[in-house]
Amino acid sequence: MNELDQYYRELGLEPGASLEEVNQAYKDLAFIWHPDRIPKDNARLVSKAQDKLKQINEARDRLRSTPKNPYPSDRPSSGYQTHKSSAGYTYSNPPHPGDRTNAHAQGQWRSHKPHNPDLTGADLRGQDLREKDLSGRNLSHANLSQADLSDGFLHKINLSGANLQGANLFRANLLQANLTYANLQNVNLIGADLSGADLTGADLRGAKIGTKDRLFVKLIGTKLTGAIMPDGRIHE
Repeated sequence: MNELDQYYRELGLEPGASLEEVNQAYKDLAFIWHPDRIPKDNARLVSKAQDKLKQINEARDRLRSTPKNPYPSDRPSSGYQTHKSSAGYTYSNPPHPGDRTNAHAQGQWRSHKPHNPDLTGADLRGQDLREKDLSGRNLSHANLSQADLSDGFLHKINLSGANLQGANLFRANLLQANLTYANLQNVNLIGADLSGADLTGADLRGAKIGTKDRLFVKLIGTKLTGAIMPDGRIHE
């Protein structure tokens, strides 16, 4: 892999992606990895975030300074097949977070910032969705139990009634997400941002949200009416 290829991969893009895609990928990753999102008392994670931010800054700057695109415009893209089941769409062989593919109802993927297909009831149990941009997607009543959504960009995602039992939402961006009546039992929410999210009626029993003395989840403006809290009490 040559140097340019490595910079594209660093931003989760295929070689030859457009400048617009480079800029958008950088913005998404910079938001996810900004050190200010990490608890200050966790020096290891703060250092990791700082190093990651330096890497994506270097990748963006290098690709912006490239005089011209050395790759053909008809570069191939990878994807995976889907099939319809009684629960919705079941996905096999999901792409690496860097793939420029995106789950369309027919299994077609077109760009880094894809369309928003309706994935109501999708079966994504145990899937590796780390660092994926699923912002604005409709995944209501989807099965995401045991799925890895760590560092995911889930801004305004619709997960109403979804099953996220045991899922990993470490450092996930869930700003203004719809999680009404979602099953969030035993999920890992450490470092997650739930500012402005709606968790009305959600089941959070056993969820990891911090230590006994400190909360490691952002809950600014979060709606928790009727939610079952990690300790089993119902929020009023």
